[in-house]
Amino acid sequence: MKVTVLVPTFRRPADLEKCLQALQGQVRRCDELVVVARPDDISTLAILDKEVSSGKLPLRVLLSDAPGQVAALNLGLDIATGDIIAITDDDAAPRADWIQRIAARFKSDQCLGALGGRDWMHMGGQIIEGERMVVGKIALSGKVIGNHHLGVGEAREVDVLKGANMSYRRDAIRNLRFDTRLRGIGAQVHNDMAFSLNVKRAGWKVVYDPLVAVDHFPAERFDEDRRDAPTLTAMCNAAYNLHLTLREHLSPLHRIIAWWWYALLGTRAYPGVVHVLLALLSRQRRSRIARWRAIRSGTRKALREPLKNRENSNLARAHV
Repeated sequence: MKVTVLVPTFRRPADLEKCLQALQGQVRRCDELVVVARPDDISTLAILDKEVSSGKLPLRVLLSDAPGQVAALNLGLDIATGDIIAITDDDAAPRADWIQRIAARFKSDQCLGALGGRDWMHMGGQIIEGERMVVGKIALSGKVIGNHHLGVGEAREVDVLKGANMSYRRDAIRNLRFDTRLRGIGAQVHNDMAFSLNVKRAGWKVVYDPLVAVDHFPAERFDEDRRDAPTLTAMCNAAYNLHLTLREHLSPLHRIIAWWWYALLGTRAYPGVVHVLLALLSRQRRSRIARWRAIRSGTRKALREPLKNRENSNLARAHV
């Protein structure tokens, strides 16, 4: 079973070097490594040229002229030749048995379409500790429960995977690609959720196994979706991506419940009316209200977008 590792990268040469070193140290080496970079990212290309010359990894370097993670991932999928495509971020370092565990899981279960695992988050020099049993699920309210960095226990089926640590069977994604409608010029948040939901909708198993692990060192993003200070445009785009994805994959009744839940309650990242009322008592009420307006704008735009999930699901299902 041939395994391709796919890594999109942009302006993180030091982080990418750490990722490549981790891939060199795998117990079971990858059969192909595809790294997608931007042609104007000179420092990253220098690192990749050095790695190609060393011959330590079966490295193929692709250049994407289009901005954004979605374009990079789709270019990589078009080129990858593995039976399994394992995806990680340039700021993640897969643990030594990562590829070995991925290959074993897919070999043992022919119904497995997608596999993810724990990404141990390193923030400020410390690992974020915690244990959660509920990971990668979409609640009845429509709330997306992540917790991929805190998951413990046995391997189990989930709804969504996280981009820093997810792998797919080629037959499950042969005619699927990351959704180019998702907005943003960098990370294009929720692209991983949309992709894994497509695989699940097509009838394949989507599994989270905490033992399939990477160390994740969240690095700076060089676009409007900054980790610590996202712009209003980034918030609008994130809300658009979230609600477009939920509309694509929830049942009609579930969509209605989710719409009202996010409109009235919401979350800290996607506040609803209740958050706005509380914000009126805050000294930061102007910025919080501006954030709420940006998120509602993105939500409304997503509601006007035509749906196409049936087409995607039928394409993927043809290979189950």
